[in-house]
Amino acid sequence: MSKDFHTAVKERRSIYGISKESPISDEKIQEIIDFSVLYTPTAFNSQSGRVVLLLGKHHDKLWDFTKEALRKIVDAESFPQTEEKINSFQSGYGTVLFFEDQNVVKGLQEKFPSYKENFPLWSEQASGILQYIVWTSLELEGLGATLQHYNGLIDDDVQKEWKTPENWKLIAQMPFGKPTGPAGEKDFQPLDERIKVYK
Repeated sequence: MSKDFHTAVKERRSIYGISKESPISDEKIQEIIDFSVLYTPTAFNSQSGRVVLLLGKHHDKLWDFTKEALRKIVDAESFPQTEEKINSFQSGYGTVLFFEDQNVVKGLQEKFPSYKENFPLWSEQASGILQYIVWTSLELEGLGATLQHYNGLIDDDVQKEWKTPENWKLIAQMPFGKPTGPAGEKDFQPLDERIKVYK
């Protein structure tokens, strides 16, 4: 990792063109996951984040599940475009699945009832931080990624195929691989419309 933090933040982008290659080993990818899960901050140090890393045939199977789930709800005329999109994710090297352990969330709700309504929100926020750390770390190592949300459609398939506990709530999917092209152009809203400073 030779980039400074701000460069890494700037260069982390949604990369849709990815291949079944990786510039780093599977062991290094797992190191990134381990580090991210270990050091992601969480409310009340709940450590509620859970991750499943899918490589090889497991990665391909996830996107087969997604494709078939979408086939049932997308009209036939529109499906080829949908299938092309899913194939672009499947063309990657692997996928990171992000979950939040609902037993942890419920346990905190019971222990601290005054904050009961906040714990699900804080759990989602912690997951967002975890996703960002993984994403930026993958970018640092030369991998492109995007963040997808087909949870709700594939949860049952995921739980059955990879034996995830029922209390693990699927939050997001991150397909990744060696980039085959750059990220698209990005427009930025004026900062003076988004930030207020009082001295």
